[in-house]
Amino acid sequence: MDIAAAREIGAGIAVIALAGVGIGLGNIFSTLVSSIARNPSARPHVFGLGMLGFALTEAVALYALLIAFLILFV
Repeated sequence: MDIAAAREIGAGIAVIALAGVGIGLGNIFSTLVSSIARNPSARPHVFGLGMLGFALTEAVALYALLIAFLILFV
């Protein structure tokens, strides 16, 4: 196996983390919607935590893409 093939396989493995990010974002927003539907008065408290969870989960996706690009192009 040459180095180019190994880089592409490594980048593909690094991008697998994006599947977990998609599942996590779906879980965060489904829980956010159901909690606001159950108790609308708690929206100011719950919405901020949901956005924080979204930002932290999206950061994992950006790190995974960064690692994949570093493997491919460096």
